Amino acid sequence: MKHTIAFTALAAIMAVAIPAKAETLVFSSWGGTTQDAQKAAWANSYTEKTGLQVVQDGPTDYGKLKAMVEANQVTWDVVDVEGDYAAQAGKNGLLEKLDFSVIDKSKLDPRFVTDYSVGSFYYSFVIGCNADAVAACPKTWADLFDTAKFPGKRTFYKWSAPGVIEAALLADGVAADKLYPLDLDRAFKKLDTIKSEIIWWSGGAQSQQLLASAEAPFGSLWNGRMTALAKSGVNAETSWEQNITAADSLVVPKGAPNLEAAMKFIALATSAEPQAALAKATGYAPINLESAKLMDAETAKSLPDQQTASQVNADMSYWAENRDAIGERWYAWQAK
Repeated sequence: MKHTIAFTALAAIMAVAIPAKAETLVFSSWGGTTQDAQKAAWANSYTEKTGLQVVQDGPTDYGKLKAMVEANQVTWDVVDVEGDYAAQAGKNGLLEKLDFSVIDKSKLDPRFVTDYSVGSFYYSFVIGCNADAVAACPKTWADLFDTAKFPGKRTFYKWSAPGVIEAALLADGVAADKLYPLDLDRAFKKLDTIKSEIIWWSGGAQSQQLLASAEAPFGSLWNGRMTALAKSGVNAETSWEQNITAADSLVVPKGAPNLEAAMKFIALATSAEPQAALAKATGYAPINLESAKLMDAETAKSLPDQQTASQVNADMSYWAENRDAIGERWYAWQAK
């Protein structure tokens, strides 16, 4: 699923851009097992129903998307992006408004619907642990930041995005309903206490490898990666205490060559059955509110939408407004 934000040179975009053919639709996502699941759950079904071939591209690259739009050389029709980026890009004129006469938003989780985007799936940052590698597993964010009780390396998401800053503030005692606006001074002060013990992961596969090898036997991971680890035979223990939700979104770049087809693709991708199929394959929650009844009880209860007792919803609107400023400080802090 994610992600380096590579600012691709405009000249390179124009040199390699190949206009999408009328009989194809181009879908860009993050690659790996998640995009494989999206292809199986969405693209194959779309092709069967419409006869339109769906070309897979990626990984999603925000700099490339922006350059395409500004050069009027868009080759992507539908793109899977992070929720806060979707909110920001819509306001910045980089996206087409979605056609809700085609896409039925009445069945979708309203937390993940804007004029320019709908949820792709939603996930939680959870506390993951390789239980065979440690004497005890951390249960709370405070535990994960306690190097005396839980010595050793821990792993966190490398990129500036919802999740880690919220975890630091929760670990420092901030109430979930008082997180926003984020107190960055307090968050970075808390992060300083474990900085030397952090191994950063930049993609889901890396986070799994770090836990499985016990190089970092515990940390903050996407819940679906913990599900996959457990299925692989690792004694993977997940704590859902104050799990922090975030979402990927589906968007259409401004000037997409197959606009009508893009809307129909999103309509199918967010309908109940394809959303249920993706959830079964990935462990991430569907954004269609009718998908749960299409899944077996065992699968359904393992998804983030069933872990709401202490769930914390990351504020995508706040992140959209402050994404650039937070990112500048985040990367400067990491480089120190």
